Amino acid sequence: STLTLFFQGEHSFTNSLLHGSFEVVSIATTTGFATDDFSTWPLFLPFMLFFLSFMGGCAGSTAGGMKVIRILLLWRQGLRELSRLIHPNAIILIKLRNRTVPDKVIESVWGFFAVYIVAFAFMMLALQATGMDAVSSFSAVGACINNLGPGLENVSAHYSDINSAAKWILCFAMLLGRLEIFTLLVLFTPMFWKH
Repeated sequence: STLTLFFQGEHSFTNSLLHGSFEVVSIATTTGFATDDFSTWPLFLPFMLFFLSFMGGCAGSTAGGMKVIRILLLWRQGLRELSRLIHPNAIILIKLRNRTVPDKVIESVWGFFAVYIVAFAFMMLALQATGMDAVSSFSAVGACINNLGPGLENVSAHYSDINSAAKWILCFAMLLGRLEIFTLLVLFTPMFWKH
């Protein structure tokens, strides 16, 4: 981001380094602080920064996003599946810090990822049904489910211009993101209410 800002000619190298680095860290950790309006930055930078928020912070932190450990486990599981295509009979273990990660943990990470994607897509389509454009609905759901704050396009500055139905959808997205999806969805299962 620093080099792109610098070569666009709008910022000096020092300002490019300052704004670029700060925004990357702020967005990636879902802090939401801003020193510059990154939605007006050139080319792909706003989208690149926005996608960093999906990674989020560390496990156990209050940062939003899918969490770094889940992304790492998804990556390693993907590599394991590629290796299994080449060597179908091989037993390939996923390890973190020289400890084998149980398959049950990998399954729960895949479950979280699947529910995350389905919930994200459903809420994005629901926002589009309220009249919001595709980029704004994508960034609004992403910002809310990742507990980020700023979005792109119509929600880059604030959310006051969107209609009430869209705000309710985004409130639900914030709850899903803050409570790590499964915690909230358990409340809607009949098995939870039987006991």
